[in-house]
Amino acid sequence: MLRIHFTGVDLARVRMAGRPDALWETILSFHRLRDRRDARLFGEWRTEARSRLNSETRLLGALIPSRGYFPDFLTPVEGQYGWDVGLDALRGIHPERLRRELTLVGAGAAPSSPRIREFMDGGTKHLPRLLGELRGYHRAAVEPYWTHIQAQIEAERAARGRALLDGGADELLASLPPMLRWRAPVLECDYPVDRDVRLRGRGLLLQPSFFCRRTAVTLHDPELPPVLVYPAAAQLVSAPAGGEGARRPVEEQRQKTLGKLVGHTRSVVLRAIGDGATTSELARRAGVSLASASQHACVMREAGLVTTLRRGNAVLHTVTPLGAALLKGGAVAS
Repeated sequence: MLRIHFTGVDLARVRMAGRPDALWETILSFHRLRDRRDARLFGEWRTEARSRLNSETRLLGALIPSRGYFPDFLTPVEGQYGWDVGLDALRGIHPERLRRELTLVGAGAAPSSPRIREFMDGGTKHLPRLLGELRGYHRAAVEPYWTHIQAQIEAERAARGRALLDGGADELLASLPPMLRWRAPVLECDYPVDRDVRLRGRGLLLQPSFFCRRTAVTLHDPELPPVLVYPAAAQLVSAPAGGEGARRPVEEQRQKTLGKLVGHTRSVVLRAIGDGATTSELARRAGVSLASASQHACVMREAGLVTTLRRGNAVLHTVTPLGAALLKGGAVAS
């Protein structure tokens, strides 16, 4: 079990990441690629990603075991500001830190991987190869799905933001997924090893992740800025499964649904969602009935303009990047 110990200062310094972290998503997706579980959520993605992979990933495979420790330097804190910023930080890793963390990976290998030993002996001269493998893998497995990942993280941020507004940091921590349990002043988490993390007034960055599943992840080095990467809620409300429509290619289905979208009322409803709205709030803001608001949200969800998450007994609708781009282009024609 992982136990994160908070002080009053730490509670005041809890914050949500402003966007998905591309390096965390890339590293964690590499785990999902080799994991046969969660087929409903990742099965199609695995097939598509493997078909695109035409670059070398053997070094990544050595650095990222199927389970257990992988180097903290693969997910620098600067990654929260963007892919390129994160890669620049990785490129500038200090040789001593590189060797120290590679030693931890090697200690968990049985036998110790020749590629790890080669990397340790060569030091930073192997970084260009690592960066090249990361870029190639990211382009194949993560980049094509980035809009969807952003939509899921934005929906998660909206849900946690509601909790923060309703009850402060205490409510925010209590609202996290079930594998995280807030028992003030300790946040407990299902974890493969027994570990205590003391924040010591540094606060905690909460980083929701699409490719993080079943358990949260944190950095191994206790001196690094504290971050907790946790699974963003799956899209709990979705288009009905089965039937002819479910067998159509996603883009064909989306184009048909976008055709349904054209109209003044749905333009009003999409704008009414704003930074997030429950179905009842959406009905009130748009001046439509509860049933009508639910129906419009369903059509826009099918079109990829809205993401819907369940929170307690209510659902929370948020606008996806595609929906936001449509709104920036002007009102939908009537």
